[in-house]
Amino acid sequence: MSFITKSAVSLPVLSSKIFQCLGFLNYTVTRRYSNQKHHSYDIVVIGGGIVGSASARELILRHPSLKIAIVEKENRFACHQSGNNSGVIHAGIYYKPGSLKAKLCVEGLNLSYQYLDKKGIKYSKCGKLIVATQRSEVPRLLDLYDRGVKNGVKDIKLLDSKEMRELEPNCRGLEALWSPHTGIVDWGEVTNSYVKDFEECGGKSYLNFEVTKFIESEGAEYPVILNSSKVDKIEAKYVLTCCGLQSDTVAVLTGCPEEPKIIPFRGEYLYLKPNKSKIAKANIYPVPDPRFPFLGVHLTPKIDGRVIVGPNAILAFCKEGYRWGDVNMKELREIIRFSGFQRMALKYASFGLKEMSRSLIMPLQVMQIQKYIQNITSADVERGPAGVRAQAMAKDGTLIEDFVFDSQPGSGAIGSRVLHCRNAPSPGATSSLAIAKMIADKMEEEFKL
Repeated sequence: MSFITKSAVSLPVLSSKIFQCLGFLNYTVTRRYSNQKHHSYDIVVIGGGIVGSASARELILRHPSLKIAIVEKENRFACHQSGNNSGVIHAGIYYKPGSLKAKLCVEGLNLSYQYLDKKGIKYSKCGKLIVATQRSEVPRLLDLYDRGVKNGVKDIKLLDSKEMRELEPNCRGLEALWSPHTGIVDWGEVTNSYVKDFEECGGKSYLNFEVTKFIESEGAEYPVILNSSKVDKIEAKYVLTCCGLQSDTVAVLTGCPEEPKIIPFRGEYLYLKPNKSKIAKANIYPVPDPRFPFLGVHLTPKIDGRVIVGPNAILAFCKEGYRWGDVNMKELREIIRFSGFQRMALKYASFGLKEMSRSLIMPLQVMQIQKYIQNITSADVERGPAGVRAQAMAKDGTLIEDFVFDSQPGSGAIGSRVLHCRNAPSPGATSSLAIAKMIADKMEEEFKL
């Protein structure tokens, strides 16, 4: 692997960049809206969600002398998964002890709270109750407690029904797990803060820049050309992609295989009406069914004061399908023809039909929350927001819950200079700063930055 050629930077310029990164100098931010025709960078990050933005920030903090850009196909950052989620800061309870997901979540929670305090971003450490409402759920609850302890989750404890009601008087259940350091925040606001940090350190951001093609340049210094859907082009020495819902589509453009395939699952929420917004102070979750990667219908207070109930999990008819009417026939055909989806759909047909019913019939969704908060009725809710989860899937129908990185070394300049982050599994937002450190380490190792 060839070493990156760092452009010559004078000491005053380098010092100025470092001071800007540390916040000691005022800096005029340049946010480009894809209206300039040709630019060259040492590193280009594709994808303006929370993982791409955090990674761009981490890279420029480590390498202030490099020219780095981030490109986003939408007209704003955090447009999809990063800006359409429950807003929970997860503590790291659910994940297999010793796994990378567990390590990154626990580290990410601590880094997140430090960052939010430093930047003055509003959050609430409101805690989380995971409630067992049936005897069959109690062993799984105890297993979650053991996992949390082994993962280093701070101050978690098991509660009996009386202790649970002391925390949340309207909650009913046999036993519960209390996580006091679980919180809520607006992850879209956090993403934009990462981008602001990146820009203040000298990074350049491009909105409305949808990468449609990678071209190998004739020039040796900047061998990768990124073509947009318009006429713009950007040259790069190295590229990192963090494209979420579009990660498989972008990876294929550089010669990578289609798998893992991204299958979009829409999660729809209900709002509690304002007169019910004080019914709970904490996040209240069911004990998850281990057969599925979803955490179940839960109640979550939002940072704006509203309370959401959900989500369900239903197939979206396109990668950015936030409503039933959002259909892209080309994407839908690709999903249905994918052998992994066909196997998964057959295996979980009953679950899928139930989720679709809950989407169409609100009282069925309300029944899920009534298992542990009985004094909520259908009259207390209204339709709320929705998000789309990028679920990575293998050919055999396995739902991939691990990190997946991909490149094509030996396949020319493009394959050897592009690193794809093809799957950054939940809880990607909570773990974003920790994931960014891992990705930056991997970029330095791969490309000898």
